[in-house]
Amino acid sequence: MLDTLLTSTLVVTLAEIGDKTQLLSLALAARYRKSLPIVLAVLVATLVNHALAGGAGLLLAHWLDARILNWIVVASFALMAVWMLVPDKLDEASAARARSAGGVFMVTLVSFFIAEMGDKTQVATVALAARYGDFLAVVSGTTLGMMIANIPVIYLGQRFAERLPTRAVHVAGAAIFVVLGSLAVITALAGPASS
Repeated sequence: MLDTLLTSTLVVTLAEIGDKTQLLSLALAARYRKSLPIVLAVLVATLVNHALAGGAGLLLAHWLDARILNWIVVASFALMAVWMLVPDKLDEASAARARSAGGVFMVTLVSFFIAEMGDKTQVATVALAARYGDFLAVVSGTTLGMMIANIPVIYLGQRFAERLPTRAVHVAGAAIFVVLGSLAVITALAGPASS
């Protein structure tokens, strides 16, 4: 369980660096300058979103033949490795929606939840839950990873975000997905008895 928690935390922390939801956190912090409600809303939105993603990963693991699931996990990790190399941008429509709604907590909650749908970290949560089959460790780890990546951005704002070596972090994240994908290939080649 501990290695699943640590792997999930590390993967999502790296995947979140420079991601659109991290940029959204930065934009909301700069706009509203109220860190605590933004942090709490990011936590709640992430818990709900990643619980749904973790549940989807477990359902996939339960419904699919182990051989097929192993190859889906391999493909997911390969996709994530490539996706990590493509930096996200916060589009103006998302920023405008965030500014127009009422209440810092609700604006952040709704904006962050919507922005996280289909995002790298949500896809990673599905893949990790399917791979490890440990809902609590995966969702706890991915949520912790999101908070590790977002809390400093929320509290330290623009200065901190500009100093991150985003490209290096994305390359490191891609490398981790390559390693995880390689391990998943070994599992897939070994067949269902090893899964």
